[in-house]
Amino acid sequence: MATQTTATLSQLQATQIQQLLVQPLESESVFLASGPKVIDTNGPIRIPRIASGLTVGFVAEGAAIPESSVGLDEVSMLPSTLKSLKVISRVTSEVLRSSAQALDAILKQRLVTDTAKALDVALFTGTGTSNTIRGLLNQSGVATGTLDADEPDSLLDGIGIARANEVKPNRWFLSPADYLSIRKVKDADGRYILQPDLTQAGQEVLFGVPVTVTAQMPTGKAALADMSMVAIARDMSPSVTVDSSRYFDTDEVALRVVARYDLALLQPKAVTILTATP
Repeated sequence: MATQTTATLSQLQATQIQQLLVQPLESESVFLASGPKVIDTNGPIRIPRIASGLTVGFVAEGAAIPESSVGLDEVSMLPSTLKSLKVISRVTSEVLRSSAQALDAILKQRLVTDTAKALDVALFTGTGTSNTIRGLLNQSGVATGTLDADEPDSLLDGIGIARANEVKPNRWFLSPADYLSIRKVKDADGRYILQPDLTQAGQEVLFGVPVTVTAQMPTGKAALADMSMVAIARDMSPSVTVDSSRYFDTDEVALRVVARYDLALLQPKAVTILTATP
């Protein structure tokens, strides 16, 4: 029987752990699972967009036709200065020599949950300071409105704002507290206004728009978005590197998790942020 070397074993374990991390993260991350446009890139990108259209009017026969130009600008994503999500975890060699079931139980839950949570926090509420992600709630140019979780009309007003901007929203984001308040609201016939989506088990819709509930949304805030206009630049999918030499004297292995993402709005008015009045 051939002897397994450290190099061979590390490569095998890195592959196993990466499968445990990368594949589940897409579903564990609330934001990534909500349907944004994901763009894979290995460097900074610029996405051109139309900022304003042509001015078209009626012109009399034989009169000079006025000129008009399309207003263009661009969305910049993933600058070289943008920081990555990173962490190092120590695991004993005995754990890594155990079965895949043990790996799943010990590593999968923590790696997936903690990485997804950190990413979601940034994608929802990141401020963009110190070369970090600017989250959905802090994007400039978005439409705004008022939230009253006890009054369904405020949510309809939010949909009205989106529609006035020619937006067809396809996702609500609510905090657990605001979701619970809205969940208790009934219409004049005693029916709850939040209804189950018959096409998707466990999914609810609010005035025809699917609802995502996440603790990463602050209470008193709600976001209504056309997620096809929300772009995620992905430089590096969450990946794990295994190093058996870092903690040589304690016979432990270092697991380094690295991920790098950015967020931008292809059209800012595609997102409407509702805020509760203090």
